[in-house]
Amino acid sequence: MTRHDDGGMGDMERTFAALPPAHGRGFAQTWWGQAWLTALEGTALDSAQLKTGRRLARAGAVGAVSVRPGRLTAVVLDRDRTPHRADVLLEELSSGQWDRFLDMTVERAGHVAALLDREMPPHLVEDAADAGVELLPGLGDLEPECDCGAWDHCGHTAALCYQVARLLDQDPFVLLLMRGRAERSVLDDLQCRSGTSLAEASAPEGVDAAEAYAAGDILPPLPPLPELPVEPGVPPSLDAETPPAAGIEPAALEFLAARTAVEAHGLLRGALQAWSHVELTSAQDAVRLAAGVPGPEMTDRLAAGSGRGGEGLATAVRAWRHGGTEALSVLDEEWQPRDETLARARAALDSAWDAGERPELRARANRWTVAGAPVQLRLGRDGRWWPYRKERGRWQPAGGAAQDPATALASVTAPASAETAPEEGISL
Repeated sequence: MTRHDDGGMGDMERTFAALPPAHGRGFAQTWWGQAWLTALEGTALDSAQLKTGRRLARAGAVGAVSVRPGRLTAVVLDRDRTPHRADVLLEELSSGQWDRFLDMTVERAGHVAALLDREMPPHLVEDAADAGVELLPGLGDLEPECDCGAWDHCGHTAALCYQVARLLDQDPFVLLLMRGRAERSVLDDLQCRSGTSLAEASAPEGVDAAEAYAAGDILPPLPPLPELPVEPGVPPSLDAETPPAAGIEPAALEFLAARTAVEAHGLLRGALQAWSHVELTSAQDAVRLAAGVPGPEMTDRLAAGSGRGGEGLATAVRAWRHGGTEALSVLDEEWQPRDETLARARAALDSAWDAGERPELRARANRWTVAGAPVQLRLGRDGRWWPYRKERGRWQPAGGAAQDPATALASVTAPASAETAPEEGISL
């Protein structure tokens, strides 16, 4: 959804699609992204809520993020998949502050070039501060609002802030939009003040046409295939301050967007599997065909042809939908990791949780079962972790793979009626 203000200042609301889980990486790689997190961590009174927010953001529980002047909004899912609308407010700059910032920026060509390269070097922020303009938030500047009822930063608003740090890494104009100006407005104002086309100032030198034609048959290698997200993305919340236009039903749009995300996720999975060039065995191909919901008669034939039977085929289809042949291998194979593989796995488990928060796990071969719970992690031969849940006496695939065991475990939500798993293996 895009909203335009009455002053013609361009797009005054941007919506960023949900980001994939942050496997084994920090939330801020740039110094300005880290400054954003410093403002959050210095504001929140409860460190436990910050930890909860990090876990939720790392597990991919933050939906699409809406950014507009003075406000961030996203739907954040609890570990039990309950959605909450989370907002974070930041004061907008005044007209006088914007004038001082733009005048200061246009006087220094390096500042303009940095913004065009989507960078925010320290000297730009320092020069802005000297002009009386604080671009980055300070302690206490990030004001939370959440429908969970918390009066301070809760896990939902903290997760939103951690996710926004990743957006800021990619594009500092996100911060400028929160401060009150859209990217196009900022660039147009800079161009008016400088009297020079910013496009001309940043244009690369030309290339000789004969050289370009001679090199036309030299093609770069194809980029790597994208990773399949763990699950379909969460559409942005349409619960905005602007009332809908006549004939528009926000609830219906949200439903259609959610269904479209599911369909897109399925199409991407099929495309990636089609490009994988993996030769399937007859039993694997039977599972692939059964995943297409062929009807009862064909399903019975495929169950017999795969050698799995009806229930076994249903479980295999769930695995296939989470990860194709790799997920089938994790379902079927129980293997003993080598000492070095086991050491890396234990190190990953130890580092995935804060001190004292890791659940008790019992290991058998490549399978780690949570003591007293119907939840299990399985280690694939490629080092990724696959979540499983026990349902009616059978271990069932519960999600896609993750590099981080805590992320994989967080994706498992055991139903209330699920049985308690026996504590198998040795304790870790």
